This record gives sequence, C-alpha cells and structure tokens, in this order.
Amino acid sequence: MKATLLLEDGSMFEGVSIGTEGERVGPVVLNTTVVGYQEMMTDPANAGKILVLTYPLIGNYGVAKKFNESDKCRLAGLIIKEASRIHSNWQAEGSFDDFVKKEDVITISDIDTRTLAVTIRDKGEMLGVISTKTSSKEELAKKLKDHEGIDHIKDISVKKPVEVKTSGSGPKIAILDIGITNGVLKQLKTLGCSVTILPYDTPADDILTMKPDGILVSNGPEEDIAIPRAVETIRELVGKVPMMGISTGHEVIALALGFKLKKLPIGHRGVNYPVIASDSLKGEITAQNHSFAVDEKFIKNPKVTVTLRNINDKTVEEMESRALKFISTQYLPVSPGFEEVNEAFVRFVKLVHPHKTKTTS
Repeated sequence: MKATLLLEDGSMFEGVSIGTEGERVGPVVLNTTVVGYQEMMTDPANAGKILVLTYPLIGNYGVAKKFNESDKCRLAGLIIKEASRIHSNWQAEGSFDDFVKKEDVITISDIDTRTLAVTIRDKGEMLGVISTKTSSKEELAKKLKDHEGIDHIKDISVKKPVEVKTSGSGPKIAILDIGITNGVLKQLKTLGCSVTILPYDTPADDILTMKPDGILVSNGPEEDIAIPRAVETIRELVGKVPMMGISTGHEVIALALGFKLKKLPIGHRGVNYPVIASDSLKGEITAQNHSFAVDEKFIKNPKVTVTLRNINDKTVEEMESRALKFISTQYLPVSPGFEEVNEAFVRFVKLVHPHKTKTTS
C-alpha cells in the first residue's frame, strides 16, 4: 500500500506503508542514531512526532520488551529508508514489522531519507502529515493547516503517585513525570534511590508534604500545553529541595527561574553531540533529543553557572547552582554501559545527600 508524507513547505515524499493504516500530523524530526530504533520509538519525549531515522536499514536486530523506554509507542509516524526482511539477535523476541503493527504506528519505508534529511536540515524542523488514505496534496495541506497544539503529557504522565520498588537505602527521590524513561529509573535504582513517580500536575505543597530528599523533573515532549503547569510547580520548589532536570526538565527549571528558550534551526537528535566545560579542553560525547535550548543571554542569575556548552553551536548543555541546589542537563544522561550510571546522576545524588550515595562499579 502506498503512503505519503507532506511537509509544511510543500515537499512531498511517497513510499510504502508497512505499519498501521491512517493519517496523522506532527513535527517531523530527524534522528541520526545508528541503533536504538525501539528505544526512540518508545521514548515519551517523541510523542506526537513523525520520526525520521536517517540510518538506511531498520529492524535488522528485531525487538525485545526489555528495550522499551515506556509502556508504549506514541509516535505520530515513522519514516525509514528500508525495513530489514530478517532479524538476527539472541535477545530478539519479535520482528520490527510486527512491532510497528502492534504499536499502531503509521510507518513508511522506501522513502529517500537522504533528500528528506537535507530538506529539514536546510529549512528547519516543520510540521508534516503522514497518510495511507490519500496522496492529494490539497487534502493533506488542509490537515496541516487545521492542526492544533501538542497535548501529550497529561496522557503520558502517571495518574497517581507510583512507588518504584528498590532494595537500596539511598535518598528518597520524587519524579515530576512529564515523560520519565525506564533507562533513568534503572540508573536511580542502581544508585539505591527510593523513587516515587508523581503526576505532572502535582501541587508543590503536596510534594513538600512528602518530604523528598530530592526532586527530578523528567524529560518529555517540548511545547506541550502542560509545560506551564510544571513550570509553576517547580518555581515554588527551586531552592527548597535539591533538584535535577533532564532535557525538557532542564528547560522547565530554566523557565521557572525566569530564563527564556530559543528554538534551534534543527534539533539535536542523536548520540554523538560533543559538549565541553569552559575551563576544560576535554570534550565529552552525549546523547540528545530536543528542539529547544536555554538562551544564555537571559541567564542573569548570579547564583546559576553554565557548566557545559555544545561544542558545535555553543548552546547551553548543563546548568548548576549550589545556592539553589540544582543541576540540570539539556543532554540525556544515559548509562555508559551495563549496570553503570551516568556521572550526572552521581553528582545529583551527592547534592541530595552525600551520605546516601551508593557506590557503583
């Protein structure tokens, strides 16, 4: 069955439908990662997006439930060059084709993803509509025109507090859930943290009543209509409880402090983004997945320090404040390996309670 992608600028791409049938609108974003298609598809931060994978062959190692970052895939659509006809991996529990059907993802293969990537690179991220119903440019353009705002966090977030079982005796961490991933929870558990996941709209007073040792503002969809509610909550908590923000959570903390964001011409989405501290000559490679960044010219609070910047475009990648007791990362602090913890989480737990930090191998 034929399927079509139309971009806001009028560019049209036709391919073959290999997923569910339908029609959806969303921001079209690129990800240059070579592996990890299942993790990207189930990352809550990608909810409502039409995700373009630039690596040309997808599905060659199949899928397994253990690699899901959340309970389900919430993509508006997926665009790939070619789907592998076979999969081979000792951990695989099923095929990529079966996965996109099971997860109800409109998926188009046989797209010239190189030309599509160049179009987005040159013109910037934009809305698109993906359809298996029609290839009429006029009909699809009307769908784009009628598209409303992003509203996914209220569906993604837990509906009531959820305690994550752990055998550790580390600090009590409350997570304001705007899109928490299993990878982050695993790292906190490795550090021995006692974790409670809270709905995105939990009032600040209710969080303080819980007396958490620290608060983590998770990653999640940007520009969502629920973001102002999270900003309001964090504004009341900054400086009162040690805090960490991840990607969109980093942006929430920045907005709560009165800073401003800027939209990047093309988002940072991949696993090879270099960052560096201003007092160092040693760079680090990070994973990222965002369209916005904190505008540094609005960081005028003397208590806040920019600790990392992107080497390529100088955007703010990390902020820290001992006085306000927070650390926030625009990059994704992913685990560097099996049962290992990203150094950013180690610093956060030390900030929360140095005597409750569990040593990891």
